[in-house]
Amino acid sequence: MAKVVILMGSERDLEHSREIAKHLQRFGLNYQFRIASAHKTPEKVLEILRENEPEKVVYITVAGRSNALSAFVDAHTTKPVIACPPYSEKFAGADIFSSLRVPSGIGSLTIIEPEGAAIAAAKILALEDKALAERLQDYQLTKKMEIEKADENIRNLRM
Repeated sequence: MAKVVILMGSERDLEHSREIAKHLQRFGLNYQFRIASAHKTPEKVLEILRENEPEKVVYITVAGRSNALSAFVDAHTTKPVIACPPYSEKFAGADIFSSLRVPSGIGSLTIIEPEGAAIAAAKILALEDKALAERLQDYQLTKKMEIEKADENIRNLRM
């Protein structure tokens, strides 16, 4: 069974990860929270990757500051890796560059919104799951209808 592993660099990333999980639930996706640090517990990260190697899995990595976790995970697996770093007021968002500027040979995706990370994971898994693809289409249709309704409401607005 396919799943998403939300791998956090520390427990401080849990709130952001819960937001991702909320969106994964909309698509009926199985997910698992894990914590391991590329800097402090690299062997633990590798252990988690080995545990999940035989599975259909997408990793969503959540780590702020110096986000070595996403590139480290990507360098050690052939599975898709989506970096979804939490926004940091402290650095005015500049720490996002550690998720964007990664070494050559790294193919992790970076999506800063939890909803977007969940959608990307769902689309990857939907390549082999028609029911999930249909749920994604329904979700997209709902979003389109929200825009249509908003347009209708605004067209009838008089100043």
